[in-house]
Amino acid sequence: MKRRRSGKKSLVGVLLFMVMVMVGVAYLYTAPEFERETPSIKSPTDLFWNRKEPLKVTLSDNRALKSYQLILSDGQKSIIVGKGTFEGDAKEKSLLVTYPKSRVLDAKAKHLTLTVLVTDKSLWHFAQGNSAQKSIEIEVDNTRPNVNVLSHSYSITQGGAALVVFQAKDEHLDDLYIEAAGNRFKAQPYQKEGYYAALIAWPFDKKEFKAKIVATDVAKNRRSVEVPFYLKHHKYPVSWIEAKDKFIEGKITDLASSDPDYASIEGKLDKLRAINETMRLKNEALIHKLSKNISSDRLKSWKINAFYPLKNSKRVASFGASRHYYYKNKHKEVSHSYHVGYDLASTKMATIKTSNAGKVVYAGENGIYGNMPMIDHGLGLYTLYGHCSELLVKQGDEVKANQAIAKTGTSGLALGDHLHFGILVQGIEVRPVEWFDRGWIRKNIDNIFKQADKIIKE
Repeated sequence: MKRRRSGKKSLVGVLLFMVMVMVGVAYLYTAPEFERETPSIKSPTDLFWNRKEPLKVTLSDNRALKSYQLILSDGQKSIIVGKGTFEGDAKEKSLLVTYPKSRVLDAKAKHLTLTVLVTDKSLWHFAQGNSAQKSIEIEVDNTRPNVNVLSHSYSITQGGAALVVFQAKDEHLDDLYIEAAGNRFKAQPYQKEGYYAALIAWPFDKKEFKAKIVATDVAKNRRSVEVPFYLKHHKYPVSWIEAKDKFIEGKITDLASSDPDYASIEGKLDKLRAINETMRLKNEALIHKLSKNISSDRLKSWKINAFYPLKNSKRVASFGASRHYYYKNKHKEVSHSYHVGYDLASTKMATIKTSNAGKVVYAGENGIYGNMPMIDHGLGLYTLYGHCSELLVKQGDEVKANQAIAKTGTSGLALGDHLHFGILVQGIEVRPVEWFDRGWIRKNIDNIFKQADKIIKE
């Protein structure tokens, strides 16, 4: 009997031990402290480096990072360029790797290897944690992109446009643009690899203007080359306009009632400001967005005719006018806006024609601009036609030069039948009068391309 009881106790003890072992094993495999997921090292496997800008390596772990080590090698010698531990329960950290000041590595080496080692705070592997290692192959590149200006418009007028044709070469070119008056203008590939053309603009409300071509490669080498222009400042008209009750209760109220954002506004002057300022900016934001696109396809040539959108028309408002509105008191401004187009009028519901081929990027109602077609003519040049009574094209249509696209009208914020004609260069409104002038186009566009073509063909 005693042996049986002793055997039973032994069996129970064994079973209890096995259960405890199984519970322990289950705990090891399920407890967060013993997680087995290795840390992650985020960085390209191959990259370029100019050794000036620091490299960025991002480490992450599902629970907590513990330590790291960064080793840089030139193939012959190695040096630790980073080492440390992480405080707290950081799950992600970005490290900046700078080239060592020490002369251990060969300064002329064109290839380097960065080895990244990282461990987490898991108790797995006898509290040593999970670890990860990654080797990043680095090509050393200290050469800046080569940039040369081939030809450009001699001058640019405040509110006007200009053309630049240039060369930009680098085996690993990453970013290329022209910076002018606080704006970035994209350049379109032109004729041969390494050559580009760009229309740029000087906003009418900016007094200062400088333009420079900026080229950056993947190693972050950067070259900036100024494009010299003779600057022509221009004084734009200023007008004071009385906001009469008829105007507010008519056009302003009609536009407000058509949009839920403004329909509930009751005060006359509040309603005026909402339409003349807030709605206007909203409508122009759409125009700017639509006109920022420029093709990345290589351009073989670009010809543009002088624009003549409305036959036998007269100017009724100029571009760039600063309009100050007052209500009864001439000395008290109640609203302000800029007129960023050129108004033309002829007969009622006159036919509007586009002088140049292009693609219709918009054809619909746009707030104060009313019914408005908008056309992309290439190289970042766009035209818009506001206040139309009827649209004869739709979005996506390809139009030909001298094709009828709409009829004049009074839609939007227009008191009389007329055409609001606007021209934009990559989202910036420019002076239509330049593009009305065949002589200006020949001098500032055609001749610039001809000069560049001679250099490119040599």
